[in-house]
Amino acid sequence: MKTTAFTEYHIANGAKMAEFAGYNMPIEFTGINDEHMTVREKAGVFDVSHMGEIWVKGEKALPFLQHITTNDVSKLFDGKVQYSCMPNGRGGIVDDILVYRFDDKTYMLCVNAANIDKDWEHICREGKAFGMEPGRGKELYNASDEISQLAVQGPLAMKIVQKMCDEPVEEMTYYTFRKMQVAGCSAILSITGYTGAGGCEIYIANEDAPRLWKALWEAGEEYGLKNIGLGARDTLRLEKGFCLYGNDIDDTTSPIEAGLGWITKFVDGKDFIDRDVMEKLKAEGPKRKLVGFKMIDRGVPRHGYDLADTEGNVIGHVTSGTMSPSLRVGIGLGYVKSEHAAVGSQIAVVIRDRLIRAEVVKIPFV
Repeated sequence: MKTTAFTEYHIANGAKMAEFAGYNMPIEFTGINDEHMTVREKAGVFDVSHMGEIWVKGEKALPFLQHITTNDVSKLFDGKVQYSCMPNGRGGIVDDILVYRFDDKTYMLCVNAANIDKDWEHICREGKAFGMEPGRGKELYNASDEISQLAVQGPLAMKIVQKMCDEPVEEMTYYTFRKMQVAGCSAILSITGYTGAGGCEIYIANEDAPRLWKALWEAGEEYGLKNIGLGARDTLRLEKGFCLYGNDIDDTTSPIEAGLGWITKFVDGKDFIDRDVMEKLKAEGPKRKLVGFKMIDRGVPRHGYDLADTEGNVIGHVTSGTMSPSLRVGIGLGYVKSEHAAVGSQIAVVIRDRLIRAEVVKIPFV
């Protein structure tokens, strides 16, 4: 099992550790609900060093990325980040990713931890047709094992991070980034976030991890900064309706079904993988859709539970579910037949052979 550059600090701070995506990761520290509300109200720090970073460089970088991703990479400018996904050639999704543009010939992809090897193989395979070679100093390079990443999230997060920076960062725009010094370390500071609570991500070289960690806790002490585990990361992203790869999207789901049509751009000159399949699906309408739902009756929806209509006929399944710490009610995401996907539709979660009432709602939940 792999470790991150921060693992020893998590163990020293009493984290409940478990395997995730091949890494020994902190699941919780003081409890999921406490950590969740800390991020919503103050600030918390997540170790997300298990995420992957893949560089795409050279003259062919833009046309290559236009081919392997659904969003329109040509709209990016230096310092801009874009949410996108990579189609798999079978109508499904290899992974959902972030695309960072450094200049017109230099891009970085941030990919999901569990998919690093799969994504890298896919990128290398597709890159061959563009004459792009993998390896250090080449057009394609997997730097995942060399980079550590912390996500500092919450309404007070940028006040904390500002104390470690010589240039102003509190007014940075959503989905932008800068190369800069953070706590005296060469870093990439980006404003994306997987919690919807504000904040940033800090990418650094592994060897700089101890220096950044020490500086962050010194800066965050007056603001009540806390360690946050992956358990609260999941409840936080679910309250905002953000998809989790492996639950809500995967190799069998289309971005059109998953409500990701907004990152699927059918613009002239963008011949991306599966474009014809997705254009047809969009024109005809998908048979199922990913929806958000809130429980009416008491109950907690869980991944894999059946979803039914009011008569008890199975119409889909839960992909993500929890008891919302903010709302104190059960919430979830799930695929249902399209005729049941409209906001306000009455559905049910099948829990222990009982129909527990729920309603399709607009996301985000909070």
